Amino acid sequence: MNVTVRGRTRQYRTVAFDPTRNAVRLIEQRLLPHEFKIVATKNFRETAGAIHDMVVRGAGAIGATAAYGLAQGALAFRGHDLRKFHRHIEAVYRILKAARPTAVDPVNAMNGVRAAMRAGETVEEQQRLALAAAGEFAGEDVAHCEAIGRHGAKLIRHGAKILTHCNAGWLAFVDVGTATAPMYAAQAQGKKFHVFCDETRPRSQGATLTAWELAQQKIPHQIIADNAAGHLMQRGEIDLVIVGSDRTLGRTGEVANKIGTYTKAVLAKRHGIPFYVAIPLSTIDWQLKSGFGIPIEERHESEVLGAWGVISNPQSAIRNPQLGRRTYVRVANPTSGARNPGFDVTPPELITGIITPVGIFTPRALWRQRQRLGYVD
Repeated sequence: MNVTVRGRTRQYRTVAFDPTRNAVRLIEQRLLPHEFKIVATKNFRETAGAIHDMVVRGAGAIGATAAYGLAQGALAFRGHDLRKFHRHIEAVYRILKAARPTAVDPVNAMNGVRAAMRAGETVEEQQRLALAAAGEFAGEDVAHCEAIGRHGAKLIRHGAKILTHCNAGWLAFVDVGTATAPMYAAQAQGKKFHVFCDETRPRSQGATLTAWELAQQKIPHQIIADNAAGHLMQRGEIDLVIVGSDRTLGRTGEVANKIGTYTKAVLAKRHGIPFYVAIPLSTIDWQLKSGFGIPIEERHESEVLGAWGVISNPQSAIRNPQLGRRTYVRVANPTSGARNPGFDVTPPELITGIITPVGIFTPRALWRQRQRLGYVD
């Protein structure tokens, strides 16, 4: 997507690779929307740390980052012994896989890289194949998002009022995004519409990331408190909901996404509002048979007990040297603890359709359409 920073506009991808330095280049998403910065991870452990600490986040983005991280680890190996190389790759794989357990894209991406590597007969050949396969995954991620936009744009009518939750935009993927892809495609078609961005506590990715993206793209939008969605639905102010997913079960149609997605699906069902989930093929898990088997990441309680932001009161500029710096503020009672599950699971009966790169399907139809959707026996 195009990003304008200090009056200059240029195109960026969320995840890229620098082969000369064997480094993964990432947009530092924790600093947005107040600062736009590119960082480079120097080795696969730093790359895994960037995934775990949410320097990079979003299903497709961490999938591409893991794929590049695996290639990065492969390229760092010195020697010609294939057995030692394979043990090294297995260790790299495990570390990257453990960085964020709920999303399946990193596992699918790295499995694809490892499958491509098997065609190589030497360490050097497998290293080259690993990097090529990682780049192919990143390119495929973009192509899938563009196709999601083409299929999903028809759901957005002129004058529509759309709700989205968390960030499933280009920051969550290599480019374009999934939930935002139909919006960007509809905008390109000349349609006018309005987007409500759930703030998405506790990390506020809707308020910080989705709103920043839409502002960059000049799409009319407003941020709402998470608990305001039901009120707007009741008043007829929301026509359509589109969200992303971190893992969608191909056998059942259940969808794991950012905490609060299930709540929005229940509200949409209650008010007869279409609820769609947009996913690339790498987000489909064909193995799990129940949403209760999805590992739900429990994050640190500090995310719930406080918030990160920037001190921006211009009247305090002279008195406060911290003005403009990213700061954590404790909000909750100082002696209280918190629970912080990062995701929830939405059952298929609450979902109108799954927008994929090959078309829109009901959740229950995913398994019947598994060959079209990339399932391999």
